[in-house]
Amino acid sequence: MNRYIIKRLLLFFPVVFGVVTLVFFLIHLMPGDPVEVMLGETALPSEKEDLRKSLGLDKGIGEQYLIFLKNASGGDLGKSVHTKRPVLETVIERYPATLELTIAALIIAILISIPAGIISAVKKDSFVDRGFMLFALLGVSIPNFWLGPLLIILFSIQLGWLPVAGRESIYHLILPAITLGMGMSAILSRMTRASMLEVLNKEYIITARAKGLSSAVVIMKHAFRNALIPVVTVIGLQFGALLAGAVITETIFSWPGIGRLMIQGIYTRDYPIVQGCILIIALSYVLINLITDILYSYIDPRIKYEK
Repeated sequence: MNRYIIKRLLLFFPVVFGVVTLVFFLIHLMPGDPVEVMLGETALPSEKEDLRKSLGLDKGIGEQYLIFLKNASGGDLGKSVHTKRPVLETVIERYPATLELTIAALIIAILISIPAGIISAVKKDSFVDRGFMLFALLGVSIPNFWLGPLLIILFSIQLGWLPVAGRESIYHLILPAITLGMGMSAILSRMTRASMLEVLNKEYIITARAKGLSSAVVIMKHAFRNALIPVVTVIGLQFGALLAGAVITETIFSWPGIGRLMIQGIYTRDYPIVQGCILIIALSYVLINLITDILYSYIDPRIKYEK
């Protein structure tokens, strides 16, 4: 198991290098002149030249890349064009808000999906099973940009129970967390159901029942634990997806996270801010996948790293 963890940790660094490289070239190879986009066509040539030098765009792409790697390794992602503040400092300020929203959405998704998936598997083809799967289908089908405004109209405008936007209290977190977590709860419930159905047909489950163990012990101790591995995989992948998907939800509810910061950077044409946000989100995704891989070794000791 220790060897497996060490191997995953060693693979983490090349992946990070690849992510940093990919983000750099995706941003820098986009068509158009970023200086023209930021300042507009009416800007003076001297202003354009100053900005081009401050961003390092007066150098070749290869030299820009090496400078970016050197600076990024020291935590320097440049400065915002408009606020003149360091990009990393600005992004880190917004990161807790995004992490708070993502964790809340994940908790909501798990609390809904895991029980729903287990009950659906145990009561396969029953009315309850069909009801949960219909809910899962709706959850997958409804996009965040439609669900968010719908919840605002119902719970904020019509009923007046919850605030529309902001981050002043725990009540401001409820609607965006539900909006962000609904799609994940649908995916997790379907995965939990499928995994449980596969495990419930195994011989050791039949043996456990034959020994006279109660249904609760058989389901939770023997079946659910072995069905948990693919579910953990999906949770890890979806948690990273939630970080990236928070862009839309944060914009709808004016939640002051990285996603909203990136949208503001796009609107204000703040090139370094957009690059910094994308890079931090991508690195978070990679880190979450690493944590998921390490968790495998604790959930299932049979897992070994194959040469």
